[in-house]
Amino acid sequence: MNVTLIHVYASVAPMTDSSSALGQERAAVADACRRLGAEGLLIGTAGNVSARVGELVAVTATGAVLAELTPEQVTVVDLDGKIVAGALEPTSELELHLGVYRRHGVGAVVHTHAPMATAVACVLDELPCVHYQMLALGGTVRVAPYATFGTPELAESVLAALDGRSAALMANHGAITHGPTLDKAVENALLLEWACGVYQRAAAMGSPRVLDERQQLAVIEAALARGYGTTRPVPPAQEGDR
Repeated sequence: MNVTLIHVYASVAPMTDSSSALGQERAAVADACRRLGAEGLLIGTAGNVSARVGELVAVTATGAVLAELTPEQVTVVDLDGKIVAGALEPTSELELHLGVYRRHGVGAVVHTHAPMATAVACVLDELPCVHYQMLALGGTVRVAPYATFGTPELAESVLAALDGRSAALMANHGAITHGPTLDKAVENALLLEWACGVYQRAAAMGSPRVLDERQQLAVIEAALARGYGTTRPVPPAQEGDR
C-alpha cells in the first residue's frame, strides 16, 4: 500500500552562485550536516547531503568532515552533474542524489551511515511498520540490495526502493531520505533512525507487532481529519471559558 503523504514541491528559477538564495542553500546544507553530526547520524566523511535550487543542486564535497562542514565545502552542480560553483569535487554518490531529483522531484536528499539504520540494513530485507509515525516515511521501509558505493547499480536499486517512499535503507551501507525541503529531509533521517532504534529494542524482547494495512489506513484517516502534527488555535468559544 502506498501511504506516502502528498508533498508540494516548489520550483525555483535557476540562480548563479553569487545570488543570495543559492549562497543561503550552500550554508543550509552545511548547517544540516553539522546538525546530523551532532545527532550522531554522521561520522567523519561518511554520508552526503544535498538540496536543489531550481536546476542546480548544492551538494557536499567528497572527503569533507561533515560534522564540521562549511559552506565553502558545498559544491554546486547542474542536473547533469556539471560543476558550476565551488572548488571541491562533489560526493562520490552524486549520481544517486541526481537520480533521486530526476525520478522523484524532491527538494533535498540526505544519506547517512547512521548506526541504528545501518545495523538494521545489515540484517533485514525491509523494516516493517511497527509504529504509526513511520507512515510519514511511507510505511514499511525497503532495504535496497548491496552494491558498491558510487556505482550505477547502487543508485538504481536505491531509486527503486524509494518508489512511494521518502526513506530507504541500503544493505550493509546506510540510509537515505528525501523531502520537499532540506529541513524535512533531515527530519525524515532522524525519524528513520528513531524507528530503527525502536525496532531493534523491540526485537531484542520478542517478535515486534506490525501495523497491518487496515491499522495504517485508520491512522492516515485520523491524521487527516485531526490535522495531526500541526498547531491549531483554541476555538473562540473555549477561549472564553478560560
